[in-house]
Amino acid sequence: MGYYGSKAGWSKRLLVSLLLIVFSVSLNAKDVVVASYNLQNYLKMERRVDGKTIPDAPKPEVETAAVIDVLKQIHPDILGVVEMGDVAMLEDFQRRLKSAGMDYPHREWVKGADPERHLALLSKYPITARDSIDDVPFELNETRQRINRGILDVTIQLSDSYKLRLVGAHLKSRRQVPEFDEKAMRAKEATLFRKHLDEILTSDPAANLLLFGDLNDTKNEQPIKELIGSTGSPLRMRDLFLTDRQGLRWTHFWSAADIYSRIDYLLVSNGLWPEIVMSRSGISNARNWYKASDHRAIHTTIRVPEK
Repeated sequence: MGYYGSKAGWSKRLLVSLLLIVFSVSLNAKDVVVASYNLQNYLKMERRVDGKTIPDAPKPEVETAAVIDVLKQIHPDILGVVEMGDVAMLEDFQRRLKSAGMDYPHREWVKGADPERHLALLSKYPITARDSIDDVPFELNETRQRINRGILDVTIQLSDSYKLRLVGAHLKSRRQVPEFDEKAMRAKEATLFRKHLDEILTSDPAANLLLFGDLNDTKNEQPIKELIGSTGSPLRMRDLFLTDRQGLRWTHFWSAADIYSRIDYLLVSNGLWPEIVMSRSGISNARNWYKASDHRAIHTTIRVPEK
């Protein structure tokens, strides 16, 4: 036996030391779960109810209950939502979540150009800065347009020394309209969102920045490439490439065409990437997902260092 003892003994001591280090780090950190979910029309609109057309019916109770069940399985600390109705509907959503054991005292709601569908965010942690933009104009085919749902932008204090900045997006749907090319509209919106991200990261390259939302395009399309950014650029965002427990990536089901696709994303900055816990990130596998929405909820975990 040498001066340092046997190799087996040395290996055991090394393993114990490493475990102690990991345990010590875990004691000085906390996990924060962030989720993004397109609620599919959590608003009052024309619906068929019991064979009758109701002009301002809310989301049906069976669908709303399924939404709450999906979120109970994730239990996010911060929740970004797409297709939220007016402020009264957001308050209704908050009450239902609180009754289910998920209390979010802090919120953000973006007016946007679309009078019906809005971006919103709920948080257990305090919002310390609000930089959302309701009116974002641009030119398309020599006509003045606006980003339909605006830009959601908030900073949340997760600990005394750690802030998380979240940008929410809901790009133009893939539904064709007579006024303009829906693909061109999405491309314009993506360019403006990329400009917004660049301004944030240029002023603070180490920012803990996360973009969430329904981007209405697949990863091979230009709007997604635009939002991620140029290869090798320090301002480039990382796509988390989330999967469900079966390893599937789809987040949306278009029933009219039987098409499953990934159009909901979480993109993170280089500054935030080291705190992402991929083993605790993914796409909801809730059995009743189809009752809640035509989208599946996505989520990630941020390990916030406590100093």
